[in-house]
Amino acid sequence: MSEPVKVSVSELREKAPTLRCGDKILLTGTVYTSRDAAHKRIMALIDEGKELPYDMKDAVIYYAGPTPAPEGKPIGSCGPTTSGRMDRFAPRLLDMGLVAMIGKGERSKEVRDAIVRNKAVYLCAVGGAGALACNCIKSCEVIAFEDLGCESVKRLQVEDFPLIVANDCLGGDIFERGRAEFARL
Repeated sequence: MSEPVKVSVSELREKAPTLRCGDKILLTGTVYTSRDAAHKRIMALIDEGKELPYDMKDAVIYYAGPTPAPEGKPIGSCGPTTSGRMDRFAPRLLDMGLVAMIGKGERSKEVRDAIVRNKAVYLCAVGGAGALACNCIKSCEVIAFEDLGCESVKRLQVEDFPLIVANDCLGGDIFERGRAEFARL
């Protein structure tokens, strides 16, 4: 087993072409939460030519809807949600400069093609471990759509957030690879 590589969000655009499906990373920097409802509103803002809650260029979106913060913590449980629900939005956001998405589960061919086209990555967080993931989140601020509650857009500062490269910019797919390895057993 290889050791995880430390990667900062600020260097992710430069590092993305070197990351490969199956690589383990520890991500540090600013990420933004957005789920279904927030994505719909972001798309409406784009279509209307209005300002977005954050700049898509080199941004990282975490598909998560964190629970309220317990006393003394910046955030509650913050596990990934199923990424496929955002597949209809992802190619457009990648074409606008999004560098990475964090979630769980497989992505569509259209998303994988957009990842390759834009030299981006799709990163998987461990599902069911939201209570542990919150320990890597050092701050949380609602920056848009507060009325959506847990689905509001939040700016998170993460430190050494453990992730696995699921789709790389060469077309590598950890899910496809896993099925092939299982078939050989």
